[in-house]
Amino acid sequence: MATHAPAAVATDEPLLSYVDGATGERTDLTAPQLGEWAARSAALLRDGCRLRPGDRVAVLLPPHWRTAAVLIGAWSIGLAVSFRPRALAGLPVLEPGADRPYDAVFVTPERLDDWLEDVPEGTHRYLVGTGSGPLDEAPLGWLDWSAEVLRHPADAPDHTAVDPAGPATADGTSFGAWRRLAAEIAEQLHLRPGDRFLVDPTEHEHPLTWLLAPLSARATIVIHSPSR
Repeated sequence: MATHAPAAVATDEPLLSYVDGATGERTDLTAPQLGEWAARSAALLRDGCRLRPGDRVAVLLPPHWRTAAVLIGAWSIGLAVSFRPRALAGLPVLEPGADRPYDAVFVTPERLDDWLEDVPEGTHRYLVGTGSGPLDEAPLGWLDWSAEVLRHPADAPDHTAVDPAGPATADGTSFGAWRRLAAEIAEQLHLRPGDRFLVDPTEHEHPLTWLLAPLSARATIVIHSPSR
């Protein structure tokens, strides 16, 4: 759902908002603030995990501001993302190399504990909570992303041009193709600069729709997680 505004959002107004319908908690991030979290995530992957363009990360996360930071951070340094919606839990993953460990894996505690899930192996493994603070604890072999990411600077990484022909996703779809797809979806949703795009996580689970399409249209994003 999109609501039209007369002009693009100001830089000091939220670019992305997350509202927890169960607790009423709300997180509002301006473009610079989201950029800082994405920069920290990029530094975690580049400097902490020593990943380089073309390396693969698996993301099993719902629409959330932390998911946006993980994805934008990964893409900003040229990583290929294997995004796995919860609706496809238990189904085989049809992409090259899906049977091999990924360079990094991001998953929520709920999906890690779900018997239906086949969480892939990864060299670096992070739990990403959807609450307001750090996790109470992480099981052996896993790290709390919200704690680890704060060990890295919020400064934007040194500019490295991402190859438009390089793989943005582990199935080989290029960055250029995703940019075009995001623009097409934004047009189908009639998104314009300054619009507010209300995201229902149960309907818009893929980041191409809830994240990239509105950003390509310079619209703002409001994710409203339903009451549990």
